[in-house]
Amino acid sequence: MKNQFTRESIEITGASENNLKHISLCIPKEQLVVLSGVSGSGKSSLAFDTIAVESSRQWQATYPLFLRNRLPRYERPAVENIRNLTPCVVVDQRAIGANARSTVGTATDVAPLIRLLFSRVGHPSAGGSMAYSFNHPHGMCPECTGLGEQVQLDETLMFDRDKSIHEGAIRFSQFSGGSWQEFYYHCNPLLNPDKKLRDFSQEEWKILRIGPDVPLVMDFIRNNTGQVSKLPYEGVVTRFNRLYLNRDISDLKKQVRDEAMRFVRRCPCPACCGSGLNPLALESKINGHNIADYYEMQVSDLLAILDDIADPLGQSLADQIGVCLRHMVDVGLGYLNLDRRTDTLSGGEAQRLKIVRHLGSSLSNITYVFDEPTAGLHPADANRIGKLLLDLRGKHNTVLVVEHNRQMIELADHIVELGPLAGEQGGEIVYQGDMDGMLRGNTPTARSMREKLSVNLHPLDWAEGFPIQHASVHNLKDVSVTIPKGVLTAVTGVAGSGKSSLICHEFVARHPEAVVIDQKPIGTSSRSTPATYTGVMDEIRKLFAKDNGVSAQWFSANSKGACPVCKGKGEITPDVAFADPVSILCEECQGRRFNPTALSYTYRGKNIEQVLNLTISQALAFFPLPKIQKPLRSMQEVGLGYMTLGQSTSTLSGGEVQRLKLAGELRKEGNIYVLDEPTTGLHHQDVMHLLALLRRLVAQGNTVVVVEHRMELISAADWVIDMGPQGGRGGGRVLFAGVPAALLNCEASETAKFLRARI
Repeated sequence: MKNQFTRESIEITGASENNLKHISLCIPKEQLVVLSGVSGSGKSSLAFDTIAVESSRQWQATYPLFLRNRLPRYERPAVENIRNLTPCVVVDQRAIGANARSTVGTATDVAPLIRLLFSRVGHPSAGGSMAYSFNHPHGMCPECTGLGEQVQLDETLMFDRDKSIHEGAIRFSQFSGGSWQEFYYHCNPLLNPDKKLRDFSQEEWKILRIGPDVPLVMDFIRNNTGQVSKLPYEGVVTRFNRLYLNRDISDLKKQVRDEAMRFVRRCPCPACCGSGLNPLALESKINGHNIADYYEMQVSDLLAILDDIADPLGQSLADQIGVCLRHMVDVGLGYLNLDRRTDTLSGGEAQRLKIVRHLGSSLSNITYVFDEPTAGLHPADANRIGKLLLDLRGKHNTVLVVEHNRQMIELADHIVELGPLAGEQGGEIVYQGDMDGMLRGNTPTARSMREKLSVNLHPLDWAEGFPIQHASVHNLKDVSVTIPKGVLTAVTGVAGSGKSSLICHEFVARHPEAVVIDQKPIGTSSRSTPATYTGVMDEIRKLFAKDNGVSAQWFSANSKGACPVCKGKGEITPDVAFADPVSILCEECQGRRFNPTALSYTYRGKNIEQVLNLTISQALAFFPLPKIQKPLRSMQEVGLGYMTLGQSTSTLSGGEVQRLKLAGELRKEGNIYVLDEPTTGLHHQDVMHLLALLRRLVAQGNTVVVVEHRMELISAADWVIDMGPQGGRGGGRVLFAGVPAALLNCEASETAKFLRARI
């Protein structure tokens, strides 16, 4: 390709954002352009932090200052010049809605249309459209206030009937395991703490769970003072409900909150049967179906119901609803129902839901930037996404995709690969051109595209397993299967086939000791960093304090060392009344977070800010102490050596979060590990590195179960369980369970079809 700047290209000169090394390139307009490269090579820095940010910044500059002050503020990216930029739409994998009232129906704006439909043609009518809303007092169930569920303690998880109280029959650590609250149950004169719970009489069970009929007051002697306190006895269930379910627990430690929620199950509200609606709204029907029926149906099934509406006014609304639902089917989400909570969606599902919003748009000359749109998708579903991206391109739009998926790379009109490696060793353009040219190259992506897979012909044997009997959660159809012990098991199948239901719900519920390594964010604060998450920050502060003869608090952005203006956040969020909060770079410290006194102290020639800007790989060479090196080496081993010590964990991708969690488990033995799509966001080169780490966990005596779509990992597993054959109602069955080589002969499996094509 000639490096000629034209109006038909977005021209970027001197891009230096993050790890980009002053790169210049032309991105052709009205084409499908894929940015590839290993994780951390600079793809997102170019697509999101440079192109998308500068487009948004310049677009907002056209608004009056009054409006600009109420919009998110974008700093000019580190780039000399960008020409021929178009308005930009970013479709990322951030969660949609963070509360229990956000559903697929509300996120796609279909729910308001359905409410309007029922308010116009439903019989008997419950009133206006708000009378059908579970988020409005006129429509919500008075018992559950529209949530549609009740939270209850699951006693089967709380108690181990095969143990005595002294042996740890109460599994909740706050009521046992050395907690002062274990006094209630270990010292209860009405209970024998050495008696197995399965041998308890009904009266003893009632005392343990609820309490005796006659109130019991126990004498608690404090060890440190000898003081005697009179404590009224509460049963386990009564106390748990009072302390953890019937009050706000947001102020408790996150570790305690998370553990408490492990013993909780959510069940449908008996008053509204889980719909969240009041009786008047549920009585109103169209052709025999009420609004809760509409929400509970699969999207693909609801389309047929809408086609049967004969009322002229209803037909118009049904047509509008049908357009959106067909788009959902097109992106492979036809298996979802509209009352599915958005906080239960995977990152890939959330992103595809956002795609739906743009499919009906008639806008052209727009640059769409997608962040791995095939994340969480089986290769069979990825083909659909590719077609939709081509449709967007066909409307004279530029489609820019950050992607590792080989199907998307093969589909691209133009490929830009960054690298050659990650972090400081990346940020350069190693290839730019079409697919034919890439296949002749020697870049990491080119090598992976030419590489054929080999099936694991020598899988590890197993004799024991974890049986799952008659599982029926979500769309599972009375599934019985055994998860092998001590090997690497891949659970596969198309999107919505029941993989996560089987493993992340059913298996984990039956084995609460399993360690789930998912992509949920770590740290609820912007102050959370890899250094604080791994605990090395405490050691770093000690080194600075010892070397300078001052308190370690000077090297904390939460204490003495904090900038006095932004309080160590590096940014200020002024109150803009009715508008969303806007973060502005702190002018006092320029985002450095620390005050001048803290920054004046150094350790080995670097101040605390400079140390936090070190990458994990650089920090390994800088700090010789084993206490710091051990956790950092684990991070490097999981492929995060390019990450800086001070990077906010809120900026990490789901795949990076998962690998950061995995780093803390590398040297443990005898555990059960469940990983939900661990290859999300990983280049082929990084996938092979991850596979070696999973093999290492297995070799250390652990059981590893991965819910996965990547053929590289599936082909190398010891055991494969393939779910399907389709998504939603058409899935929920075990199509295959066996070694990878035998999977190739399963004709009903979509996974087998794509695996055969890669060998």
